Amino acid sequence: MAPKNHLALQEHGTADVTASLPAARRSAEEDPLVPELATSSRPPWNNPNNLAPAGPPGSESLAIERAKASFPVDELTVFLNGKENLERDRTLTKVLESEKVFDKKDWYYQGRTERFKGSQERARRIVEIGKEHDWDRMTKWRAMAIVDEPGPFALHFSMFIPTLEGQATDEQMAKWLPLANNFRIIGCYAQTELGHGSNVQGLETTATYIPETEEFEIHSPSLTASKWWIGGLGRTATHAIVVARLILNGKDHGTHTFIVQIRSLEDHTPLPGITIGDVGPKLGYQQVDNGFMLFDKVRVPRDAMLMRYARVEADGTYSRPPSSKLSYGTMVFVRSSIVSNAAKNLARAATIATRYSAVRRQFCNAEASKDDSLVQQPGCPTAVVETAVIDYPMQQYRLMTRIAQSYALHFTGVAMMDLYNELTQLLAEGNLAILPEVHATSSGLKSLTTDIAYAGLEDLRRACGGHGFLKVSGFPEFIGDYAPNVTYEGDNYMLTQQTARYLLKTFRGFRKLVGSGSKVDPTQLTPTTRYLLAAAAPGFAQQTWPVQTLDDLMSPANITAAFAFRAGCMVAQLVQSIDSKQQTFTSAQLDIFKVSRAHCEYVIIDNFAQALVDPRTASLSAQTQSVLRKLFFLFALDTLENSLGSFLSISPSYISPPQIALIKAQILRLIADLRPDAVSLVDAWGFSDYFLNSALGRYDGKVYEALVEHASRNPLNVGPNKTVHEGYETSYRPLIVGGSADARIGKAKL
Repeated sequence: MAPKNHLALQEHGTADVTASLPAARRSAEEDPLVPELATSSRPPWNNPNNLAPAGPPGSESLAIERAKASFPVDELTVFLNGKENLERDRTLTKVLESEKVFDKKDWYYQGRTERFKGSQERARRIVEIGKEHDWDRMTKWRAMAIVDEPGPFALHFSMFIPTLEGQATDEQMAKWLPLANNFRIIGCYAQTELGHGSNVQGLETTATYIPETEEFEIHSPSLTASKWWIGGLGRTATHAIVVARLILNGKDHGTHTFIVQIRSLEDHTPLPGITIGDVGPKLGYQQVDNGFMLFDKVRVPRDAMLMRYARVEADGTYSRPPSSKLSYGTMVFVRSSIVSNAAKNLARAATIATRYSAVRRQFCNAEASKDDSLVQQPGCPTAVVETAVIDYPMQQYRLMTRIAQSYALHFTGVAMMDLYNELTQLLAEGNLAILPEVHATSSGLKSLTTDIAYAGLEDLRRACGGHGFLKVSGFPEFIGDYAPNVTYEGDNYMLTQQTARYLLKTFRGFRKLVGSGSKVDPTQLTPTTRYLLAAAAPGFAQQTWPVQTLDDLMSPANITAAFAFRAGCMVAQLVQSIDSKQQTFTSAQLDIFKVSRAHCEYVIIDNFAQALVDPRTASLSAQTQSVLRKLFFLFALDTLENSLGSFLSISPSYISPPQIALIKAQILRLIADLRPDAVSLVDAWGFSDYFLNSALGRYDGKVYEALVEHASRNPLNVGPNKTVHEGYETSYRPLIVGGSADARIGKAKL
């Protein structure tokens, strides 16, 4: 049940991946800190005398923070997530929390084997519940997201089924999709190999067509051809989408996709000629069986090749796809989803760190605490109330800039998914016009947004001090599970080359148009690159930034123009350098990376600026619009200040020292203006305690009680280890007592 003072969560449930908050704990007499344990296993040291934390209660600190909100939190919660999504997720969460298999309280104490076994059970149960409640595929996917556990079915939902929908013929979809949607088969996506990841064209697995039998022979010609890192492959999948080199009459036609059964549907054993296993423990994703697979001349029928675009006839005749990029659809979808999810992951970390910073108190600083009513309140439990960590300027900067980043990434995520949906519609009509732009944009944004999010996660963990190092903080496992985002679906450095290649080609095209004197309507150009038209004009680099006053600085148009100018100049300079043979595309890789970053920072800022004038935003209250504008300017100006080196290097005169001073001063003012809204801005995401699974990020602020509760569950502190750990007799006693392990303890008396 949601806390009564947070209407949106009470009425609408959860944010995109969350649920309604559990009720706050009652008194110790009504609801013990730790559920009653048997006498033999109850830890004797558990909170003796029911001690309470010193200082103001965390719940009171957070209640005061929430009362400061300058905007209706419920309105922003619905705006960020959608009312229907909130209601759906609330319903899903109630169902999930009612079942013991989804209880998270012991997850942090389990090893990989236990977690994987549990994830298998939870994945199966979600499918069963889905049948009981007639959930569609998206609802099952949402349920798995709410449980917040990368499990064995993740690639079945995110890659296997979308690839069938995007690359299979109607006949193939009619055969395979009902089986996949009803889990009669479980799929994975087998592209990456031991020797090749980002270089898809370097994959070694072959699919050689044999016209006499109308079969393909799938084969791994070397050890490095082993499929590797494939999620769900190790112990789960029955079928795989295998990316292999198509060989016809000895000619290599490049990579194509094939659906291949890899395990028996009777007893789950690998089929003849197929060697499968799990790759082993990883930094994160311990619940996922990332696997390896080798093929030894495995035969599959001709219709195993997914033939929506490319075809192989019975006699071996090959029909090329109309575009080699048509197969990019699934890849663009996955990258767009990663961009969209970056915001929620960063917001989750910001929620934990911000709430904890409001509860945690360290040292006494009258200047920092000047607005803290609890410090001024007479009769506090302690003689001196320390300063809340959130009131120190350095902590405010760390928190507020990350919160602003999460909102900026949210609006880019929305724009990216809108662009992908437009692409899907156009591809269905046979229109490939925007495919290159969407591919380039999704590549660059995947790289930048996941780097921002991943860096933010670690920074926010560190902002929680020593307690952030505990698993129960919610950070270590969460960060480990997010870590692969910077690598899979394209290494973040490699992806920037795809973005830059598109930008260079586009700029050269615009330069040619400008040189010919052709009239071009910028509004008819693709939105992410139309700024390059101006950059191709003579004299573009001689501009100066038209900001003289604070009003000038607080203009979204002026902010966006600055980032467009930098990106345009960097693209122009790189084109000139490569075209004049000063650099090659290979030797220019560092500049290519910087160009992609500059372009994508412009895109994120432009998306945020466009969101501010979107009709959906305009329908919000003036207070909510105001706080969103402040977040926009904080994100944009902080990004600009951190990028001053690149601005000055491309044009020393574009931004002047007085303008830089204005930027620095305004960042501090914006942080001060947003400080009262800090807790409410993270509350607005709607993350539940169940989803966060964090002792530090609890909605009710009972941080210290939760830390002790978790410690008391620790297997090292309960059961046979309640007083003396079982290892004492064999490991410690011989050292302390001396002699054999069965020596009497009495001999150790000094």
